[in-house]
Amino acid sequence: MSTALIQSAPFVKAAAVTPSDSTVLAATRGLYVGGTGAVVMLMADDVSSVTFAAVPAGTVLNVRVTKVLSTGTTATNIVALW
Repeated sequence: MSTALIQSAPFVKAAAVTPSDSTVLAATRGLYVGGTGAVVMLMADDVSSVTFAAVPAGTVLNVRVTKVLSTGTTATNIVALW
């Protein structure tokens, strides 16, 4: 199966995320944000961190991340998607 097809296929796994500055996730394909707020994450390159500010409730962020950091994250009900 081509990489492009895999990346555009529906998500096949999901797990609730408790923001943590130390917990490492398998690189996600996305994050669902259930409650409005900021999401601070470490990208899958394990070098770049980024803050998505004022993410509306019900948003799916198409991001590959290995951490959702507790420091600075105010959004709630976050779900990792693979």
